[in-house]
Amino acid sequence: MTQRLNAAEQCPQLFKKFAEVGMLLKSGGMERSIINLIEIRASQMNGCGFCLDMHVKQAKIQGERELRLHHVAIWRESTLFSPRERAALAWTEVLTRLPEDGVPDHLYEHVREQFSEKEITELSFAVMMINGWNRLNVGFRTTPGLLDKAYGLDKAGLD
Repeated sequence: MTQRLNAAEQCPQLFKKFAEVGMLLKSGGMERSIINLIEIRASQMNGCGFCLDMHVKQAKIQGERELRLHHVAIWRESTLFSPRERAALAWTEVLTRLPEDGVPDHLYEHVREQFSEKEITELSFAVMMINGWNRLNVGFRTTPGLLDKAYGLDKAGLD
């Protein structure tokens, strides 16, 4: 697969501002482990090899257990995720593939049992951000692992 274009080179100001929003989100109050799960699950759903590769490596560097990384795709059947993480994954899935009739009330109430309104908003921004990155990288065929050294992802030990 050959990369079609480099969004950072073509629109550096937009790319920088989008990245700044992502960094602001990551410096918020949400647990980094939940942000990692959101980024991994949405990237799986969207078929974004670049983002999936990057976020699995980031999660591993940040101490995530490998088995949990493998279980993200089967989180409903896995016993490795807390109720809070399950709610975040469900929210990620529903916002990534919006149902024709919108988000069901029962799912929203399930998420509200685990998260405050501020946290639900942060979760929603996290889902929005990774879906945006997925769309750029899928559309432009960004090569997985392309920026490993630049981002320090080679330290994940997942060659």
